[in-house]
Amino acid sequence: MTETTTTSAKPDPTAELNAMQAVAAAIAGLDAAAAERVLRWAAEAHGITRTQPRPVQGAETNGTPKRFETIADLYAATAPETDADRALVAGYWYQFIEGDTEFGSQQVNTALKHLGYGVANITTAFDTLMARKPAFVMQLKKAGTTRQARKEYKLTSAGKQAVELMIGQH
Repeated sequence: MTETTTTSAKPDPTAELNAMQAVAAAIAGLDAAAAERVLRWAAEAHGITRTQPRPVQGAETNGTPKRFETIADLYAATAPETDADRALVAGYWYQFIEGDTEFGSQQVNTALKHLGYGVANITTAFDTLMARKPAFVMQLKKAGTTRQARKEYKLTSAGKQAVELMIGQH
């Protein structure tokens, strides 16, 4: 009697990355609502149960204390890797945790510098966020005529969702 052994094929280590790149390319031109529908369909078609991002609380709501006591707590919870994402997270702090209707680029960069993650060119970081489709921030005001003039921004709903997804992933 001969013994047969089965060997399982090693999984392709780049398969997951390739799939992510294909999905990113497929939804790149879609607005947030359309991308949501596509991703929901894909999850359901493959029997995947999606988890919703954890809700982020600002000031006390129904007696529940806010989740992040400091901007450092929020930064640690999101672990942003790019200058644009760092600016996005800090903007989220001011708009949704502190309750400001808008925030300044200098205000954001000063907070990031205090955390040890200052952005070399905060204007470029915010330009990157505005260039995303859909845009993650909107510029509301500009004081001065130079490109480096002080600017005021506001996160869009897409920007808010992006930060909340970062929170849900870490």
